[in-house]
Amino acid sequence: MKLNLTLSKLASITGGTLRAADPRAPFHSFVTDSRVLAKGDAFWALKGRNHDAHRFIGDVVKKGASVIIGEKGRIPVVPESVAVLEVEDSLKALQALAKYHRLNSAIKIAAVTGSNGKSTTKQMLKSICEQAGETIANTGNFNNQFGVPFSLLEIQPKHELGVFELGASHPGDIAETACLAVPDVAVITNISAAHLEYFKDLETVYRTKTEIVPCIAPGGTLVYNMDDELLRRLESYKGKSISFGFSPNADLRILDTDHFSFTYKNEAYVIDVRLERHDKLNAAAACAAAIALGIFMNEIKKGLMSYTPMPMRLERLHKGQTDFILDCYNANPASMQNALEILGREAGSPRIAVLGDMKELGDSSKNYHRLVARWLLDNKADYAFLAGKEMKYAADALKDDTSVTVFYGATPQAWVKELKALLDKRGGTCLLKASRGMEFEKLFKEI
Repeated sequence: MKLNLTLSKLASITGGTLRAADPRAPFHSFVTDSRVLAKGDAFWALKGRNHDAHRFIGDVVKKGASVIIGEKGRIPVVPESVAVLEVEDSLKALQALAKYHRLNSAIKIAAVTGSNGKSTTKQMLKSICEQAGETIANTGNFNNQFGVPFSLLEIQPKHELGVFELGASHPGDIAETACLAVPDVAVITNISAAHLEYFKDLETVYRTKTEIVPCIAPGGTLVYNMDDELLRRLESYKGKSISFGFSPNADLRILDTDHFSFTYKNEAYVIDVRLERHDKLNAAAACAAAIALGIFMNEIKKGLMSYTPMPMRLERLHKGQTDFILDCYNANPASMQNALEILGREAGSPRIAVLGDMKELGDSSKNYHRLVARWLLDNKADYAFLAGKEMKYAADALKDDTSVTVFYGATPQAWVKELKALLDKRGGTCLLKASRGMEFEKLFKEI
């Protein structure tokens, strides 16, 4: 990151108390990992749920840290040559700096949240934005209260557009990050059963995801899914908005054609890409956001045509005589049902579903995993290889049904030999779907 501040300005932004020989000394960057600190670096001591970097202040001083930013009462005595900035809360101070940096940048930002499809939508929109100007986006899991401020601090004067994914595990998470991004365009992809261990019900999910709305920049635009029953409530939103979906009432209406096509303001557009139904919704969200950002339609078309699907998100691969659908970055009921519907439309025989637990569903986990059995039958799976404590509910629900051959184990090791033998003998189409914690990407390498 490249910052152009003085230590006194940093103290003013964060509300901290500065002890420094020269408050006019420049502040350009910092590190939060004591292991990578080099002589002259500034060290920002962050405290999280499972770690506290204040424990390493003594170590980084020995390594030659020039500045320490930490919480009041937590910073040990350091040499007078080391500047110290004491703040009330080191994470809140970091977020304050990130918001200051964002608001003092000329960049236009789109923020994407929702239960499913937000990473894909973000990547599609990033691909489009890159056609229009220098673009920055957060990566991987940098979508939380730590990752978003880090990502915002990477904004440089050259950046014209930014695309930031905002995730949530608890109520209040979106409000915390969206108020830092202050998006010119806010996108909500959908509302579904995800992280119910913390959210309890869909109404709470809706309230959490819509925390982004009050954080929209003045004159900004809300983009939302008209096909989603809960998000349809946003029709009453008084600010600027663009709805998308297959619904005839959507502002950007997806047409049911082989290629991705839609209508917007009485004009029809066709883009030469073929997408599954769920990705048509993601693409529509990205296109609507791009329109709201002022991007021209020819750039939208080029960007969407150049989009490359992300690994482990319905990724198509071929190995031996088997066509694989690798979708094991994450899983919740909506994405599990969608993946099985895609498997059901495959012509390759047999249809093999390799499924692992959907995590963080709380008290609803049993019911949703039992539903997996119904989805397997509805989509005419020939084989089901099920792993994990929760998937036993699906296995039990299928024990009296002979239309699908079921293998179950607490881990894939219980049936991996049988799966390998089946793939070697018959091939077909094989779906791998599970929550990230099941590490099914390792299973794919093994088979």
